[in-house]
Parts: sequence; C-alpha cells; structure tokens
Amino acid sequence: MSFHDPQLVAEEYASEKGLLGRRAAYEYADGPDAHSAVVEAVLEGRPRHVLEVGSGPGEAAERIAATGAHVEAVDVSERMVELTRARGVSARVGDVQKLPFEDEVFDAALAAWMLYHVADVDGALSELARVLRPGGRLVAVTNGVEHLGELRGLLGGEFPTWHFSDQNARKILERHFVQVEERFLGGWIHFPDRATVQSYVDATQNLWRRDLPADFDGPLRVRYAPVLYVARR
Repeated sequence: MSFHDPQLVAEEYASEKGLLGRRAAYEYADGPDAHSAVVEAVLEGRPRHVLEVGSGPGEAAERIAATGAHVEAVDVSERMVELTRARGVSARVGDVQKLPFEDEVFDAALAAWMLYHVADVDGALSELARVLRPGGRLVAVTNGVEHLGELRGLLGGEFPTWHFSDQNARKILERHFVQVEERFLGGWIHFPDRATVQSYVDATQNLWRRDLPADFDGPLRVRYAPVLYVARR
C-alpha cells in the first residue's frame, strides 16, 4: 500500500472527518505552528493571484484570500471543493497532474501535505511550474521520515510508503525550479492518555488500519516533522 494509491486517496478524502480528526491532535503540540508558517510563506512574495492544489477544507485558501489575493483552489475531492467554496473561495474539482489553467497565470502556488498522494510527482510539479509566472513561487509541504515515528513504533507493522518526503523532495523540486529553500517546522505532540491517542488512531484508519495495543494507557510523546519548501520558478 502507498499514500498515492488512488483508491486510498478517494476513500480518505470523500469526507473531512479523518483529516480534521488528525489535525485535532495539534491541540497537544508545542513548536512552530506549521499551518500558519505555510500561509506566511505564500504571502512573503505578496502575490495577487494564488493557486492552491489539494485545498482540503479550505482554511489556508481562506486566510490567503483575506489578504486581498485572488485564490483559485483545486482538489480531487468533491467534498473538499464544497467546503472550500463555503469559505468564499473559488474552487473546482481537478487534478494537479493536469491543471485546467493557462500558462504563467499565478504569482504563487501552494501544495501542502498533498504531493505524497500524487502518483506522478514530476508531472504535477511540471504543471505547477507551467502555471506560475517567471519568478513565481511554489510552497510545497510534506513530512519528514521521522514524523510520528513513536506512534508508528507503538502500533507496529509496515505503513504506507511516502514517495515525496524530506529524503527526496528537494532533489525532485530542483528538477523543475531554479531555486529551492528548505524549512523545518518540527516539534512534539504530547498525548496525555490513551483516549487522545485513540482519537488520532481512529482518524487514520483509512490510511493505516492499525489498532493500539490493549495494554497501552499513555501518555505518549510523539515527534511531528513537517518540512516546507519554497521553490522559485
């Protein structure tokens, strides 16, 4: 199994339940606010026209649009498009591997925690570079291989593979962009008891299909390791 299996992706993002359940774990986190850092990285270039691919429920798109930028969002999930539109953001169902836009129309693009779900990452990055204006920036976010390692160790077994992580993301991006900057945004999640860990595991069942050991009571300290890349065309 892999994170870019189309059936897995379709099942997981047909609803926002799992995604929002996993995000709830960051209530127990210390360290950088990765989601705010992502928005700030997009806004550093003061873009007027922004594309977000894999917009999810649309929080980042809404925050970017609130600055006055015009935002277009694309997601493979009809439900995520519906939620993004409910925030007042222009959104459509579409595939990052074949974007429905002309060449060189965006000042910035955002691909946050989604490229590891794409079968053809090079094809997706080629499309993103195509729709960016010269000098435009792509903000791409993924997770490091240590992400949630303590929890994965507790659950045991093999997990879906990531083919876009901190181990290869920079090299892949450099095939399509002239300059790539890497920013680490890691910290720790402190789950206080079994119930809070169980809530997170329940939110991963489409992705991991794992159960907590019966004798685990908590607490649990887990590393989170997002990595942000700013790639300039």
